[in-house]
Amino acid sequence: MIRHLVLFKLNEGVERDDPRVVAGVAAFEALGGQIEELRFWECGWNISDRPIAYDFAINSAVEDPDALKRYLEHPAHQAGVALWREFATWVIADYEF
Repeated sequence: MIRHLVLFKLNEGVERDDPRVVAGVAAFEALGGQIEELRFWECGWNISDRPIAYDFAINSAVEDPDALKRYLEHPAHQAGVALWREFATWVIADYEF
């Protein structure tokens, strides 16, 4: 199995209630039910107020590198990424477990 973690940081001046952010969150929340490669899916807002904390996180799992590739290339994933590019940056980590 491969864990796929993504941490998002909203751009300066962008708030959680921005309509673009609301749409981006909705797009990512829906992915768990849209992409068959996903064996585990959760996402949510960070609750820490530490200055080094990111704002939003995705924690997911897929079976193998091929499944990860299919997930990343899936049109629903690509559509969500396109939304988030407008208002955030992110970092990822993929590891076997």
